[in-house]
Amino acid sequence: MPKEYIEEREGGLYIAGSRVSLDSIVYAFLRGESPEGIAECFPAVNLEQVFGALAFYLANRAQVDEYLGEGKAEFEKLREKSRREHPGLYAKLESAKRASPISRS
Repeated sequence: MPKEYIEEREGGLYIAGSRVSLDSIVYAFLRGESPEGIAECFPAVNLEQVFGALAFYLANRAQVDEYLGEGKAEFEKLREKSRREHPGLYAKLESAKRASPISRS
């Protein structure tokens, strides 16, 4: 009997039986992290689940890439809305970022 590694909940895709999103696993994979490294970063899932999620991604790459693109677009929309509604906060954040020695390196 085939095992399901991905489930859809509340409009999102998750590793079955966990709160870890497919997005998290896929983005780690796309950054070049190994399946073992990904499993280490997400203790709520095991190596089998990571491989199952990656197999799902590779088998459904066009649909998952579209899903990820929609998520990025929604994030950008919310970020722009937040910037419009809270300009003072973002001005302080930008000022702190410019003053940080990390941002100057």
